[in-house]
Amino acid sequence: MSLVLVLGDQLSPALSALRAADRQSDRVVMAEVASETGYVPHHPKKIALVLAAMRKFAARLRAEGWTVDYTRLDDPENSGSIPGELLRRAADSGEARVLATRPGEWRLIAALEEAPLDVTLLPDDRFIASLAEFDAWAEGRKQLRMEYFYREMRRKSGLLMEGDQPAGGRWNYDSENRKPARDDLFAPRPLWFDPDPVVAEVLDLVEARFGANFGQLRPFGYATDETQARQVLEHFITRALPMFGDYQDAMLSGNRFLYHSLLSPCLNLGLLDPLEVCRRAEAAWKAGQAPLNAVEGFIRQILGWREYVRGLYFREGPDYATRNGLGHERALPPLYWGAPTRMNCLSHAVAQTGEEAYAHHIQRLMVTGNFALLAGIDPAQVHEWYLSVYIDAFEWVEAPNTVGMSQFADGGLIASKPYVSSGAYIDRMSDYCGGCGYDVKVKAGQGACPFNLLYWDFLARHRDRFAGNPRMGQMYRTWDRMEEVHRKAVRAGAAEFLEQLDAGVPV
Repeated sequence: MSLVLVLGDQLSPALSALRAADRQSDRVVMAEVASETGYVPHHPKKIALVLAAMRKFAARLRAEGWTVDYTRLDDPENSGSIPGELLRRAADSGEARVLATRPGEWRLIAALEEAPLDVTLLPDDRFIASLAEFDAWAEGRKQLRMEYFYREMRRKSGLLMEGDQPAGGRWNYDSENRKPARDDLFAPRPLWFDPDPVVAEVLDLVEARFGANFGQLRPFGYATDETQARQVLEHFITRALPMFGDYQDAMLSGNRFLYHSLLSPCLNLGLLDPLEVCRRAEAAWKAGQAPLNAVEGFIRQILGWREYVRGLYFREGPDYATRNGLGHERALPPLYWGAPTRMNCLSHAVAQTGEEAYAHHIQRLMVTGNFALLAGIDPAQVHEWYLSVYIDAFEWVEAPNTVGMSQFADGGLIASKPYVSSGAYIDRMSDYCGGCGYDVKVKAGQGACPFNLLYWDFLARHRDRFAGNPRMGQMYRTWDRMEEVHRKAVRAGAAEFLEQLDAGVPV
């Protein structure tokens, strides 16, 4: 007999540990433990999602004939950790052998490897590319750019391929997917689910234990099992995918979701198979139900980006999340936890995050992430914030997106240049600037948009690092053409703003 560990983000019937186990004799171990609910101050909605999905998956396994030893968070005998629960179950059963699918975070891998148990870690093969395949692709390359990995994944999977060529003659339709949204656009409402008895019980538990955490628990409507996840997929494919491409980078204060899928929590928990999701989107294109630019953009996020960041996270090792290539050390300001700010874009993004545990990729990259990078905030604190507040955040996917893509803290391993912008980008892609306490058109002086000040100050501070970057040369030429008096005013304004930020003055 063996103990078969199933973690909260491994809720897949085809999990490698379950495939390797004997349903008749082995015992599945699942546990809600304090070490997982508290290693960062998770959003209450995220805790509720994971616990509810775990309980439903355990019930499914039992219905399929598995013996499941399940520990609830409020069990008085709960040891508080995954290794502790394995040891407790091992003592009860007299069995020290454990089958486990490799966790998605280095800290859990280390915890299992250090446990006084006979643990066999099996590959997590719920991905389109194995870690060995990613390493083989990466070996010997000077730059690990996602675009080229994505093309290999297209060839491997056959998705959106016509023979050996990409459908439509192009690999990437990103240039067509940057339209700003109008507030009169009709966008479908997300598919939400009323809490069933399992979810309701979890919500009461989370409310009692984590009510002080940042974020609003109720209302809660996320999918918590495979059936609901498939309904969310079909809702997206039929209602939102046709317009997803055009407006995937847009932001509207009155519409938090636009045409985004909200499938990332389902994928990251294991409720949906990524290849199946991509094939369903491809089928919609083949049936004439969605245009190629929308389908390609959606598939690229899963087949390309999601697979790429996972491979990179494991290739780079346990220290990746602690890297700080630009030496940024400023503390994360209270506005990220909901303190008042006059910056309307940040106010909207943080408020939405608190209420929904969700913000789409441009809100994360070009609003909250852009500001953190421009202001020189410690990337470890930014990383912990993203890991805490978003419902789809698990370290294997979150850390590369934050440390690499958003904060350039990995020294350019992921991004060829920092993803920074002035207020003009936010103004072009959103309606946030219209109700702001600052004027996006003002470049320096009284009322100037902080993004305008901090953008040029960031470039000036890091000139030695980026002036030779071919993608940034034009920015420095523009800065050099500015009048000296204007450059001094910009930097003085940035310094004053940052002083106020450090002093805790609402900005």
